[in-house]
Amino acid sequence: MPLTVKDLMERMPGALIQEKAEGVDAVIQFHLGEEGGDWICTIKDQTCTVEPGVNEEPNLSLTAEAADYIDMITGKLNPMTAIATKKVILKGDLNLAMKYMNLFAL
Repeated sequence: MPLTVKDLMERMPGALIQEKAEGVDAVIQFHLGEEGGDWICTIKDQTCTVEPGVNEEPNLSLTAEAADYIDMITGKLNPMTAIATKKVILKGDLNLAMKYMNLFAL
């Protein structure tokens, strides 16, 4: 069975590396197309919660097609290449975006 966005989102709370999340207080909004849907990831007090939905004022918004996001998370697509080719569009706190890739052991 192929990996889905839902699978990745459900793994995120348990995959948070608590030491790296120290001091992070953020809401990340994911817009992952028709296949992936919209997800809200909240990181606070070294914990992570993820739920389907839309937050109107996230610290960071990431927009991509589901397949491109999955490829980026699984290492098939380099994050910098994804951003440069606009396969992934980031809005908001770009420092948080750089931290995000190291906060989870997915």
